[in-house]
Amino acid sequence: MTANESKQPTATYDSAFLKACRREPVPHTPVWFMRQAGRSLPEYRKVREGVPMLESCMRPELVTEITLQPVRRHDVDAAIYFSDIVVPLKAIGIDLDIKPGVGPVVEQPVRTRADLARLRDLTPEDVAYVTESIGLLVRELGATPLIGFAGAPFTLASYLVEGGPSRTYENAKAMMYGDPELWADLLDRLADITAAFLKVQIEAGASAVQLFDSWAGALAPADYRTSVMPASAKVFEAVAGYGVPRIHFGVGTGELLKLMGEAGADVVGVDWRVPLDEAQRRVGPGKALQGNLDPTVLFTDKDTVAAKAREVLDAAAGLEGHVFNLGHGVMPNTDPDALTRLVEYVHTATAR
Repeated sequence: MTANESKQPTATYDSAFLKACRREPVPHTPVWFMRQAGRSLPEYRKVREGVPMLESCMRPELVTEITLQPVRRHDVDAAIYFSDIVVPLKAIGIDLDIKPGVGPVVEQPVRTRADLARLRDLTPEDVAYVTESIGLLVRELGATPLIGFAGAPFTLASYLVEGGPSRTYENAKAMMYGDPELWADLLDRLADITAAFLKVQIEAGASAVQLFDSWAGALAPADYRTSVMPASAKVFEAVAGYGVPRIHFGVGTGELLKLMGEAGADVVGVDWRVPLDEAQRRVGPGKALQGNLDPTVLFTDKDTVAAKAREVLDAAAGLEGHVFNLGHGVMPNTDPDALTRLVEYVHTATAR
């Protein structure tokens, strides 16, 4: 599928999810959950048993099964492709692994200009399993949209420079402040890799894409605008011609919401810290919003979940477009039945 071909109507075009992303009238508020496919589902734990995370992302039939599991169980309005943000880095030869209980760990962190040579271009052949997986999924999903995704340049850079997860990002931010030219070149290289990864997903049949800038909330707005936003904007611009909705999400990004929209997103994801009506004021017109129930609410009783979901829907009442989601990913110990009930509640409460 080329960029021009993707602008033609597809089986998913009139779905509630894509209509909401386009800020068009919907039959009900669409719902999906970040990390909806994962450890909260016993069927996920069963099929993943004994299979390392990165390996599971490279097995098309396993990826297909895991991606479909929450669609079958919860009746969500969209599937999200099962993968991990470090998959494209692994695909170009970066020595890394996802260690249980830790997260992505990079054997040789990127700290010098010479290290940039290890970040070669990503080709479709590097991730042929992604093309195969999405082909299988699109056939199975029918009219249900599939969301492709990638990690944003800043978040990928944070892992690469730190060598793994960090709470302070001291090495990454030291490079950003102390060697801005190296930092800019690193993010620009990662923008190209990320854009290539998203293009593979769209061309294989993804109906929308989400850029996860999970750790952008660690940045001041001025630093984001100068040192991060150009790379994210490059990613969004690279896939603009496909005509699929582009979603932008980060955690703790209340002070960055306007800038994240300006980077090129059609839909801005909002975590639970900012009510959606206030988020709309910050983002400004012309964008749909996604979010934003606190994931911990799902550990309470049914009535509390419904009441808190109602608060989110009430705050979203004046939005141009709204996709209901959590303010971050589904937590591993979440009761799957609570998610199923939440989807049913939102669908019923917003039926038009």
